[in-house]
Amino acid sequence: MDLQSIIEQLETGEQDAALAALQSYNQEMNQCFTFRKQEEQDRKRLGELVISFLNKDLQPSCLLACLETVRILTRDQQCLDPFINHQALSTLASYAGISVSSIPTAPHSQPLEGQEDRGEAGLAAEEWSEIVKESMPPSENPDQEVIVEALKSISNILLHSETGQVVAADLQLIEGVAKRLKQCHDSTWNHEVRFFDLRVTFLLTALRMDVREQLARELHGITLLGNQLDATLGLCWPGTLETARAKFEDLPPEDLPPLSRQQTELAMETLKILFNITFDTNRRKVDEEEAADYRHLGAILRHCVMSSAGGEEETSDFHSHTVNLLGNFPLPCLDVLLIPKVQHGSIEYVGVNMDAVNMLLNFMEKRLDRGQRLKETLLPSMNLLTESARIHRETRKFLRSKVLPPLRDVKSRPEVGDALRNKLVRLMTHIDTNVKDCAAEFLFVLCKESVSRFIKYTGYGNAAGLLAARGLLGGGRDPGMYSDDEDSETEEYREAKAHINPVTGVVEEDQPDPMEGMTEEQKEYEAMKLVSMFDKLSRTNVIQPMQLGMDGKMREMTPDDLHKLTHNPLFQSEEPAHSDSEEEA
Repeated sequence: MDLQSIIEQLETGEQDAALAALQSYNQEMNQCFTFRKQEEQDRKRLGELVISFLNKDLQPSCLLACLETVRILTRDQQCLDPFINHQALSTLASYAGISVSSIPTAPHSQPLEGQEDRGEAGLAAEEWSEIVKESMPPSENPDQEVIVEALKSISNILLHSETGQVVAADLQLIEGVAKRLKQCHDSTWNHEVRFFDLRVTFLLTALRMDVREQLARELHGITLLGNQLDATLGLCWPGTLETARAKFEDLPPEDLPPLSRQQTELAMETLKILFNITFDTNRRKVDEEEAADYRHLGAILRHCVMSSAGGEEETSDFHSHTVNLLGNFPLPCLDVLLIPKVQHGSIEYVGVNMDAVNMLLNFMEKRLDRGQRLKETLLPSMNLLTESARIHRETRKFLRSKVLPPLRDVKSRPEVGDALRNKLVRLMTHIDTNVKDCAAEFLFVLCKESVSRFIKYTGYGNAAGLLAARGLLGGGRDPGMYSDDEDSETEEYREAKAHINPVTGVVEEDQPDPMEGMTEEQKEYEAMKLVSMFDKLSRTNVIQPMQLGMDGKMREMTPDDLHKLTHNPLFQSEEPAHSDSEEEA
């Protein structure tokens, strides 16, 4: 049946005729995601007719067919006009069971281009309320298939239409969804209802900053979604901030059965919403109540880190969302990763359970080994470990033992090899500045921000970028709250220390002296010749000579500096001497 014939059947107003026409259309277009341009106006007309049908008292089969048609039509972002006004979206929200009882003044609405002030977006609250009362179907619908179809349509609208997003915010759909999310322990709702509740919430919080703030503050989103995650994973709490899987309390984390596909889907959608509403948290201070909420959530996230999904890719994605969220945490609250007691089979370091930290380190290395889209896939976990190591001494010492163990091989360059240190040093010269800086920062923190120790493990050539940015090329240490620990130099390193080339970080074979056999006058002539070449290249703007300033940062060499070097090759700018402790962490 062609589109025009379907429209004619709906225009009769008879449910049986409309049902047959829509079922035929739905069956034909169910898997269609691209639409013909020439039928655009017909699809808009069909959308108007279907919405008008939804405001009537329909038999269940016709109701479901209408909502299926709306779901299909809302895939086309060019034909959303019938669905993005207040009345239409309220109708869909009512069938989805997420409409609110009262219609507030629409603070987010702005008149759309080409509309009169008294148009849809400019209606007074009282007038709009009367329209809704007259046309809105019952707000509670026990048919969960109907609810799911309505939620899918709303998801499409939010995804494709900015106007639809504004209207959804006006209608306070987030309140309706939050009300049902509170019923996370109620077995009434099936998986699809729960999933698309979360999908609508994700889209609202991703696309509307005001909704994001409302969910986080007014609706206590951290607690609400933490409970959702708790229920999804089936957790119990054997101790304060200690979690276990219900019915599997005695099993160590590595022996827990993998999460089901449905559990993984719901958990990842919840993690994405939590990321949206917490993305700025680590940039501000939180009060005691908020910190308690974050630690409670952190205990759940620790369980996520220690859990696996149905397959390797699913587990990787699940852990990725968990790591992204942990990166938003207030830094002091990351201590929740270390709280569980050391048990049989746990990884213990200085009396602390390091299972979660070790899992995060392994996750980071796997992402590093993949070598794809490092900025998006590697940096969240590396940043998380960097900040956690900076503020938690036990975490830093454990990570250092894994990443920067006592140095024994002094004949291989730091960037050569398959150890994690070698891989990270290679990243320090990566073409992507973000990746390069993040890798250098991670190693620098593990070295307690000590320049000499950083150079020891990476070589001066690899370290120069970070040191120049920090003004530490002359040595020293960045101020930081780090403990004093014992020296851990190996015998091999101590014996070779005097012969290590600080630029490459390894012991190199003695090279022939290029000035061997030259007189002092010849050496001076070659030096002045070299300086003159630098001067010429500088004056023609081929290069820009630099020198180390008094503040430890690089600065441009002026013509006067080059003139002095030309006449005195031994000239050096005066720099303060730096002493740097070699105490190891």
